[in-house]
Amino acid sequence: MARKLNGLSQRYVVALRKHLKQGSGTSSPRAQGLGRRAMALGLETLDLARFHEQALITLVLPGYSAGTRDRMIRRAGTFFAEAITPIEKTHRTARVANAHLNQAIQALNQRSADLAASNRRLQREIAQRKTVEESLRKSEHHYTRLLEQSRHMQEQMRLLSRQLLWAQEEERKMISRELHDQIAQTLTGINVQLASLKTGARLDNKDLQEKISSTQRLVEKSVDIVHRFARELRPAVLDDLGLIPALHSFMKNFTTRTGVRTSLVTFAMRIEKLDAARRTALFRVAQEALTNVARHAKASRVVVSIQKCRGRLWMKIKDDGKSFDVERTLHTNRGKRLGLLGMRERLEMVGGSFTVESAPQKGTTILAQIPLGKTRARGGGAAGNSLMESAETKP
Repeated sequence: MARKLNGLSQRYVVALRKHLKQGSGTSSPRAQGLGRRAMALGLETLDLARFHEQALITLVLPGYSAGTRDRMIRRAGTFFAEAITPIEKTHRTARVANAHLNQAIQALNQRSADLAASNRRLQREIAQRKTVEESLRKSEHHYTRLLEQSRHMQEQMRLLSRQLLWAQEEERKMISRELHDQIAQTLTGINVQLASLKTGARLDNKDLQEKISSTQRLVEKSVDIVHRFARELRPAVLDDLGLIPALHSFMKNFTTRTGVRTSLVTFAMRIEKLDAARRTALFRVAQEALTNVARHAKASRVVVSIQKCRGRLWMKIKDDGKSFDVERTLHTNRGKRLGLLGMRERLEMVGGSFTVESAPQKGTTILAQIPLGKTRARGGGAAGNSLMESAETKP
């Protein structure tokens, strides 16, 4: 690199000497050539100025008068101006390019700012979309769960319908058997006795009276059986006298048939003002509960208590029999749960609710409650209600 610079310096001296001898007319291409050569070597205007200064020292200072030196220096200045023209042009182009570059940088910065703003907006939109997607997922999960619950309820309804049909058919079979085994046989016995009376009408009166008495007893038995069926299907006392007398009558007959002691305790006033639907619901719950006790509990005692509290009527049926798994019984597909479901359905039809608790050595407790409508509880609960009746039925 030093050799190139030294060579360029010598060429500059030679060219400037020729320019000073010949004049400026033919020196412009030569000077600009030197400038382009200097620019190719990476030199700047200051480097070329040092070459010019060294050339002047070599060419102008020795042996010339002051006036001649001034003229030579001015002519040398023209040569130098021509020599640096390529470098100056490059500098102007660089300045223009630099200005364009600055404009491009500003535009790029503005674009970057716009992109940053767009990116922030995009991030907010992404966050909003994620929130919406999460809400949609939750909604989808919620509706899927509701759909599953609906399907489960539909399946329960179908199963309940089948069980209702099955229960109706079983009830019909039971009534048919009872009528055939008891009433039909009793009536057959009556028919036999009447035939015997017909053939023995010519016999002594004592034997005739005994047969008539036996026939009357068979007729009375048939009437009692028919009355019992009628009471179990729909007790007239429930409609004629009300809930408490109907429960008394049913529990008395229940104790007579099963030997299980029953007690009815009421703390509620004005129970008989309940409408027919609510009276029927409570009676059927008690009837079904006692029927379950007779069939499954092997209990020795059942207590039925009724009280009014906070505008609702509560009925509790508690036995001392063996316990059972409530959840398993409610969710089994067998007909055993139909009684529990029937009790719950009856209460829900009148706006009430139903719960069952059963534990080993504690028996089973059924709690039913229904609203009293416009009737309001007085005294804040059972303690504020007067004791209406407490009765126990023993076998």
